[in-house]
Amino acid sequence: MMKLDRFDLKILDILSQDGRITKSKLAEAINLSISPCWERVKRLEKAGIIEGYSARINSEVQGPRNPVWVQIELKQHNAESFARFEALVMETPDVTECVAVGGGVDYLVKFEARTIDSYQRLMDKWLVSEAGIERYFTYIVTKTVKHAPIGIDTDGVI
Repeated sequence: MMKLDRFDLKILDILSQDGRITKSKLAEAINLSISPCWERVKRLEKAGIIEGYSARINSEVQGPRNPVWVQIELKQHNAESFARFEALVMETPDVTECVAVGGGVDYLVKFEARTIDSYQRLMDKWLVSEAGIERYFTYIVTKTVKHAPIGIDTDGVI
């Protein structure tokens, strides 16, 4: 991992909040000229620290969605079982997030379902599939308290 200085950290902080900032405004914000600032951005991209740029789309554009978080425990705990389940997750468009976790369950999965019924029908299919699900617990989101990009600790080093 490359060592990041205060300019790099400030660039990351600014880009995490506004990925569309112009080169000149970014350079001005970190107090560097445009060329060295942009070289730093390209270096951060090449190193894989900046993985990409995207837009956060208002979910209402596709019609109302129901966010549902699910704790999933698999029947077996081996590489083949994990790979099979993760492949199912990757091919399911309604799954928008999935993390493997420790502490009694294997995965936390976020679905963005058109309806709660459509979520349950999908889960029923997963249960009879080869996914190997032992048990699951569903949590229907009632409101989003915070949704923000990760902040950058400009006092520390990544």
